[in-house]
Amino acid sequence: MDRRAIEGRLETLVSENRFTIAVVFPVVGALLLLGSAEGWVPEPLAFQPTMVLFGTAVMRLPLIVGVLPLLDRRGAIGLLALTGYAYGIELVGVHTGLPYGDFAYLIELGPMLFGSVPLGLPVFFFPLVLNSYLLVVLLAGDRARSTPVRLLGTLGMVLAMDLVLDPGAVGLGFWAYAEGGAYYGVPASNYAGWVLSGAVSVWIFDWMLDGTALLDRLARTPFMLDDLVSFVILWGGINLYFGHLVPAILAVLLGLGLARTDRFDTAIRPTLLGRRLDWR
Repeated sequence: MDRRAIEGRLETLVSENRFTIAVVFPVVGALLLLGSAEGWVPEPLAFQPTMVLFGTAVMRLPLIVGVLPLLDRRGAIGLLALTGYAYGIELVGVHTGLPYGDFAYLIELGPMLFGSVPLGLPVFFFPLVLNSYLLVVLLAGDRARSTPVRLLGTLGMVLAMDLVLDPGAVGLGFWAYAEGGAYYGVPASNYAGWVLSGAVSVWIFDWMLDGTALLDRLARTPFMLDDLVSFVILWGGINLYFGHLVPAILAVLLGLGLARTDRFDTAIRPTLLGRRLDWR
């Protein structure tokens, strides 16, 4: 079976199971994670690493399948560079406290690299950047032709997503900061670190993706941002449970941004087709 046939089968799988992937999985995931944190889930299943990694991978499937046809040799080089960078900066962060602040993983989120960083880190990290990138491209329209608008807008969106993610993860006990933090247990240094790590990641994604091909793919692939739907449901619900009002409101705002893109019908958006965004 060649690559195109595999991509076609994966598209069919995601298209026929959009609601299950984008809604059912994050709802069940939120319940299991909260049940694990509160002691309602029996010990063998509480924060079970394989379940956590599998559930995350399933929710990422629409994004992965959406981007897969766009990955040429340049894209593969970009992904390899980004993977090495992600592992490197996370290992430095865990062992030195730079650039995010002094923190440690308290739960094994799947197999751990060198016993300190999740081996599945790209599955957790890349989608924050790529979902932000795609959402900004859709919302900015023709303004996305401007490199500063595209990159700074994406970096701002990445920070907004982390303002939702980190408080929820700290509340669950995924990781903790040694000295806590004013923002629901998260220090300002974490977000300063995200400016650095996010900026590099955004630049790499921008370098590796062809603008015109990306727009055409977005126009023909309604499920491409379904992973962001999962993010809003999962982390919005978790923050709401813990009483984290600001992150919950930010999750709602992300959801409203998604609604403006009309990503969840089956029609092709003709306003996207035929546009050129030559930002390589």
